[in-house]
Amino acid sequence: MPSRIEDYALIGDCEAAALVGRNGSLDWLCWPRFDSDACFAALLGTDEHGHWQIAPRDGIASITRRYRPNTLILETRFECGDGAVTLVDFMPIQGTRSSVARLVIGEHGRVTMSTRLVLRFGYGSIVPWVTRLDDGTLRAVAGPDMAVLRTPVQLTGQNLTTVGEFTVVAGQTVPFVLTRQRSTFGPLGRKNACRRDTARIPSCAR
Repeated sequence: MPSRIEDYALIGDCEAAALVGRNGSLDWLCWPRFDSDACFAALLGTDEHGHWQIAPRDGIASITRRYRPNTLILETRFECGDGAVTLVDFMPIQGTRSSVARLVIGEHGRVTMSTRLVLRFGYGSIVPWVTRLDDGTLRAVAGPDMAVLRTPVQLTGQNLTTVGEFTVVAGQTVPFVLTRQRSTFGPLGRKNACRRDTARIPSCAR
């Protein structure tokens, strides 16, 4: 079920905005504009109407959150029995393409993380066709809409959901970049896109 409204934080790129819960779940995003249809709409329905969660797989002892000063860069810190990680969420300001960047940064110890992506266009009503490109990039297409996910994490499909598990150790950063564009445009190369998006926030990479 979606979180309480007071548990959500806002990120945005001045043209679109997303709501991210304390549990690391992105539950609302109208993309690529504020007045566009939502592709994550769990806030008004259930997880199956679109959400994207990145969080520790096992028990969480505490969760703290903050914005970096004078920014919409959101940091969610998870303290677990085996260590701690910080999830950094932001939407870099761009030109023709809009992206959501999510960085998992190991603080101390060793933490096993899980990710679950349910992408639904049209306010949760349209299930996209998902394919994997040669470089490992995932491409989800629904008519004129397309989203491209780039990450070094190995992802698999299960019941119309993209899932994965990975381990983060102290000092390590694991990036996820989800980019929205028209389906008639070819996707950017994963390496160049990740470098461009994360370079806008140099302090995200430690």
